[in-house]
Amino acid sequence: MKIQVIDLSGKPQGEVEVPFVVIENAKGTQAVLDTVVAFRAAQRSGTACTKTAGEVAGSNKKPFRQKGTGRARAGSNRSPIWRGGGVVFGPRPRSYAKKVNTKVRKLALRKALGERIRMGDVVVVDDLKVSAAKTKEVIGILDSLELNCTTLFVSGDVDRSLYLAARNIPYVEVTSADLLNTYQVLRPDKLVVSRAALEKIGQRINGTK
Repeated sequence: MKIQVIDLSGKPQGEVEVPFVVIENAKGTQAVLDTVVAFRAAQRSGTACTKTAGEVAGSNKKPFRQKGTGRARAGSNRSPIWRGGGVVFGPRPRSYAKKVNTKVRKLALRKALGERIRMGDVVVVDDLKVSAAKTKEVIGILDSLELNCTTLFVSGDVDRSLYLAARNIPYVEVTSADLLNTYQVLRPDKLVVSRAALEKIGQRINGTK
């Protein structure tokens, strides 16, 4: 499969072959689901925590005598049935991470990116550079490419100038070919990928890098 290449002003610069085999059938759908679920689960902090009866403040002294008060017997004011006492079966710090095999992640990325290319949501540019770390530089690129939607820029290498220029735009995200994941491929309306980034992504998927 070939895809058209343009420059940052929108002028055609020829075509490039997609550097991986685009999956034609339903293969990889489950891999995409598993990968996205695992990614989003890993974003959870898992820091919710409640104190047990052994952790709340309070002494071991018996609150009142065992008999003669008319009240239910009690041995501690830290009991879970008391106000201010411990919590039974409350949340504790935990990890929500899920394991996804490397082959499954590669299959998911191949499937997701292939579908976005097939749907025409991937714009391949000859080069993805800004002359200065200015927001107006990215705004100019978006205007030239007629992109007024959520957009992901994928550069060949980590580009700090591009990141700084785009970080103030709420609907624009920047990543590199080495850091691109399946969730990022699926989330935006459009993907702007440099020619070098597309080649590196192909190496990742094909296992040559």
